[in-house]
Amino acid sequence: MKEILIVEDDSDLGRGLGLALRSADVSCDICSSIGMAREQRAKKNYALILLDINLPDGNGMDFLREIKTDSNTPVILLTANDTEMDVVAGLEGGADDYITKPFSLAVLRARVQTQLRRKEAAERQNDKSLQRTGGRETSGRSAGAGKSEFCFGTYRFCFDTMEFFCGERAVELSKTEQKLLRILVENAGITLNRGALIDRIWTDGAEYVDENALSVTVKRLRDKLDATAYIKTVYGIGYTWKWEEA
Repeated sequence: MKEILIVEDDSDLGRGLGLALRSADVSCDICSSIGMAREQRAKKNYALILLDINLPDGNGMDFLREIKTDSNTPVILLTANDTEMDVVAGLEGGADDYITKPFSLAVLRARVQTQLRRKEAAERQNDKSLQRTGGRETSGRSAGAGKSEFCFGTYRFCFDTMEFFCGERAVELSKTEQKLLRILVENAGITLNRGALIDRIWTDGAEYVDENALSVTVKRLRDKLDATAYIKTVYGIGYTWKWEEA
């Protein structure tokens, strides 16, 4: 049984969400405040959390950061805050999806199922990795899962430790910026389509993120890394990390 936590202060909407999402293998708990949600999280390991931003006892974004510091539980933000910058802030703050009110219940169910499938796939992959290593946790590099450190000229990117350097200067990157950077450097010299980047960074195939979110993230990454010479726009197609040293 998969358990979903719904944090929504509109009682009618909360009940409606519960009715829409419950099924033979999905159950829902509904909370109207962050305090109640904290109590429920202490009792159960939820498969997914639907989280409103505007709550009576605090800001859902703060609670989102709290969730992400101690778990990998997928979080879908469900809010009336619908500007482009609201969406970008939510995704960069760690949300796995962002749905604005009003919304279609059919679309909501599809996005919930997408997140649940992704979590199940990640758990299966982790189980396989543990089996291969006799139950011992290993880093991606030691398990041979792929390269985790990249150097380009004066740049050094350590994705395992989330340390990023431009020369001697340490650069702090958001979760979304890290995802974008890793995809770019892992495919250095290859032009990556905008749609494919959006799918890999945010949606895993579900079409709901405004393309402007990608443009904003690219700009922020360029500015933070001073990497205009490395992160190149291929007009009409997408972006590439330039292979040759600038």
